[in-house]
Amino acid sequence: MSKLHITLVKSSIGYAGNQKKTLKALGFHRLHQTVVHSDSASLRGMINKVRHLVRVEEAANEAE
Repeated sequence: MSKLHITLVKSSIGYAGNQKKTLKALGFHRLHQTVVHSDSASLRGMINKVRHLVRVEEAANEAE
């Protein structure tokens, strides 16, 4: 399964509460933090909900 590097690039201040909860569920605590998740349909749905606040990059082949 491929991995995704997701970086929080914009603050959630001023956005709906469900978007803030989605960022928390993705594992974000601070601005410019990067988290790594396995690619899945549910993860893609979460990213789509906050796509204006994050940057997504597909990870290169990494040793697991």
